[in-house]
Amino acid sequence: MTDRSGPLDAPHPELPTQSPLIFDLTKGAVLFRHHQVKRDPLFYGTTGKNRFDDPECPAGHAFGVLYAAEDPYGAIIESCEISARSPAISGAYLQDRAIAKLELQSALRFIDLVATGGLRRIGVDSRLFAGSHTVAQLWSAALRAHPVKPDGIRYPARHDQTRAAYAIFSRSDNPFHVSSIGSLMEPANRSLLNDILTTYNVDLL
Repeated sequence: MTDRSGPLDAPHPELPTQSPLIFDLTKGAVLFRHHQVKRDPLFYGTTGKNRFDDPECPAGHAFGVLYAAEDPYGAIIESCEISARSPAISGAYLQDRAIAKLELQSALRFIDLVATGGLRRIGVDSRLFAGSHTVAQLWSAALRAHPVKPDGIRYPARHDQTRAAYAIFSRSDNPFHVSSIGSLMEPANRSLLNDILTTYNVDLL
């Protein structure tokens, strides 16, 4: 039986023989990304600072990872560092960021860790989302190399597990058409902002 009291184990040698659940996003599906306006929305990170980055980063890397979510709520809750003790977010922080819409121009396939049984299929548990980044990055590389050849990982957002987030592996072509709804501080987005603040019981500073 897996010991869940300690850190998550590295990927097991039998992983390539497992049959993971697959989640297909079809052409026309839309994902959302909350990003710094000074950066391109399609930023495949290679810093090694994020959960599913290539474990060889930043010294060297085989792939970058783009992080997105199924809706703006997931994009916000995954990208913002909000204190559980005193939950608040500053208007200046939001002003420097925008929400991009990423519309798929071709289908993508993800190893699904959101659906019931998704974690058990590959012999892992929820520590993958809340434990060591170092171990999670090893799993990311191992899942990318799986024979099903996924385009990324679909996983529960750490701070709201009712929302699905995506770690999308870099590739030679661009599968997205990108548009923007702008900063949440823009008047047209204030209703969405207010609903997000209410949903997560967060104050705006």
